[in-house]
Amino acid sequence: MSDDLYHDGMRQFQDLRETRALADRLSQVTVRTAFTPEDREFIARASMFFLATADAEGRPDCSYKGGMPGFVRVLDDRTLAFPDYDGNGMYRSLGNVRVNGNVGMLFVDFVNTRRIRVNGAATIDPEDPLRSEFSGAVFVVRVVARHIFPNCPRYLHPVQPTEANDQYSVHAPRPDYVPPVPAWKRFEVFRDALPERDRVDDDI
Repeated sequence: MSDDLYHDGMRQFQDLRETRALADRLSQVTVRTAFTPEDREFIARASMFFLATADAEGRPDCSYKGGMPGFVRVLDDRTLAFPDYDGNGMYRSLGNVRVNGNVGMLFVDFVNTRRIRVNGAATIDPEDPLRSEFSGAVFVVRVVARHIFPNCPRYLHPVQPTEANDQYSVHAPRPDYVPPVPAWKRFEVFRDALPERDRVDDDI
């Protein structure tokens, strides 16, 4: 696993800091290519993750993805799926996936200070049948995991929700619920650029 996990640049820093043996041991002990029951449970509870993508030239982009717990679904031993909701229309992450499927996902539990990384290959099918199973989904992204591994939580700052009812965004799609229009879509500077579907309300 270590030969596949580390490239020469990583090895150079490992050698500089004398951590090559430790890096190899971590690869042997913690890195996997299939989701464990614990991984599935952790991901099923997640209400957010960070998604790293890159364009065809390798220029990176990082995006926060949030939803109600269960919005990321492990489909089999190596595959997970998550919905893409209505956003700002820039499609930086999905556009990158279209030209470069390599992605990195970082799941963080700030309450219990745990995190898991999933690196793999992403694909998007506009007609994915799973789309109907995710409330509010515009597209569905599927990721086949290449490496799955926990990260040391040493520097995670613990965060406790203040109220049970305010720990999730009011904009997060869920069954039988219509999220409010985001405030920025009411700004005059964007009004004439909104797609027709966002201009049905006379207030917008």
